[in-house]
Amino acid sequence: MPADSLALAAPTSSPRYCGVLVRLENSVLAMLFAAAVALPLAEIALRALVGAGIQGVATLVQHLTLALAMLGAAVAAREERLLSLAVTGWYRGKADAAARFACGVIAAAVAGLLGVAAIEFVAAEQAADGTLVYRIPVWVAELPLPLGFALIALRLAWHSAAGPGGRMAALAAAAIAVAALRLLPFDPAQALSPALLVLGAAMLLGAPIFAVLGGAALFLLLAQGVPAASTAVNHYSLVVNPSLPAIPMFTLAGYLLAESGAPRRLVEVFGALFGRLRGGAVVVTVLACTFFTCFTGASGVTILALGGLIMPLLGAAGSPQSKSLGLVTAAGLPGVLLMPALPLILYAIVAKVSIEEMFLGGVLPAMLMVAIVLGWGMLGQPAVATSAGPFDARRARAALAAAKWELSLPLVPTIALASGLATPVEAAALTALYAFFVASIAHRDLHLARDIPRVMAECGLLIGGILLILGVALGLTNFLVDAQIPEQMVGWVTGAIREPWLFLLALNLLLLAAGCVMDIYTAIVVLAPLVTPIGLAFGVHPVHLGIVFLANLELGYLTPPVGMNLFFASYRFGRPVVEVFRAVAPFFLALCLGVLAITYLPWLSLALPTLRS
Repeated sequence: MPADSLALAAPTSSPRYCGVLVRLENSVLAMLFAAAVALPLAEIALRALVGAGIQGVATLVQHLTLALAMLGAAVAAREERLLSLAVTGWYRGKADAAARFACGVIAAAVAGLLGVAAIEFVAAEQAADGTLVYRIPVWVAELPLPLGFALIALRLAWHSAAGPGGRMAALAAAAIAVAALRLLPFDPAQALSPALLVLGAAMLLGAPIFAVLGGAALFLLLAQGVPAASTAVNHYSLVVNPSLPAIPMFTLAGYLLAESGAPRRLVEVFGALFGRLRGGAVVVTVLACTFFTCFTGASGVTILALGGLIMPLLGAAGSPQSKSLGLVTAAGLPGVLLMPALPLILYAIVAKVSIEEMFLGGVLPAMLMVAIVLGWGMLGQPAVATSAGPFDARRARAALAAAKWELSLPLVPTIALASGLATPVEAAALTALYAFFVASIAHRDLHLARDIPRVMAECGLLIGGILLILGVALGLTNFLVDAQIPEQMVGWVTGAIREPWLFLLALNLLLLAAGCVMDIYTAIVVLAPLVTPIGLAFGVHPVHLGIVFLANLELGYLTPPVGMNLFFASYRFGRPVVEVFRAVAPFFLALCLGVLAITYLPWLSLALPTLRS
């Protein structure tokens, strides 16, 4: 089972590393993040004040994002938090040590190969002698690629064994593998099948997902006679995409909210407004979880962050424990369809769809999914105890006043984009600034010097881990495109399936299965380029296809037996996974109907984008 986009717990600096190095890396990561946010804000201010912005600001932000992503990935490797299949408990004793060593060496070797490919890419750029802005050489701005992969490789080998001897052996084995594959003559086509088998085995042993995807991309491209440096080119092109910096900035806004007292204040608001009604605790749960998920972009994180607040609330309202467990596990899913959820932005980038249209396209489907979860959650809810008393207007006013800043947060990107004041990246920077103001100034939940850098470093770790996967996955995607796999799939699917409704049904089943075993970000990068041309061949609007795509992948997180949110709920509440399966099953079936409605009623996704145009 792949990890969700956020880790289960906050990182703790590894005692294996010098504390000074840890603090230095975290500080640099926070400074890179601050600079990436500050530049678009300065651009907005200068444009408003003097009618001109900063020369090349978009290029600077894109390359700051590259440095942020690679350092964040290196920090994730330092903390052993690179995303991988969850195989904890599969192996015991010596088998566990052997599996750890094997997958660590393989992953370090792949990272080393990607680093060598990045060096070749940077060397080619140095020979071309190009510049970005302010006479900054292009190759200097690209240096984070090889440096980042080198750090990742070293740390993967370091963590593969416990003692100095084992670590040196792992480093030596990885170095020998890299040298052999780069220096010794061999036929990549003949080595392809053994290499893919080794990578598949490493995945089952717990190797990071980026190593599996990156290694597969490397060997597939080499087998086609494509230089290894093309993997670095693909990685670079994805991370410096003009729209991509919006992802870390919106993520930072969500992180600042999560680390502050915002979850508690939001639960209090919804509790004050709806908690005394029959089923009021259900309303509180669904609205709070949906709101929280749309900013974190991860429904699994919502379970972890809000579960401890909401489960007691549902219990006090008399909700049966099983139903409460299912509700909390499912309630955050609609938030992924609401702006500024990261999957919406990433899908728009990968599928080349307008971000604004994706934001608008998700509104009505999200409202439908919220209504379904609310409706099913309220069935069978007990009447509110008479001791609860009448609606307390004073409490409601106090709660609204306390949470007014958080509740206003969605207005910031909405107004910035709708008014034309800002681009999507600038709107994301404004949102991050607003969240910073709310957390550190308005409520003073986070200390400016002590907490803000820590939160920015933690957010950078997450972004680095995700963009590392997405960058190497793009190499795999481009191989599939170059091999004309999408065209072949279009021909095969249109030949085997004649009706659009049947194609959409098959797509639902495919994406539901993918959502079980892949994290949503990897699935978007790998599958969206394959699915989009098929959808166009059947006349499916790209925005409608995107919302169907995301809704299905999120539903996959609830699909037994390996849906990610089932395991997150089991972890958070200390319940057997089988018990979570049973609790979630009714919500899963109800949400299946919602996904079918989104699939076969395209106006749900297209009504608002059509009005805008």
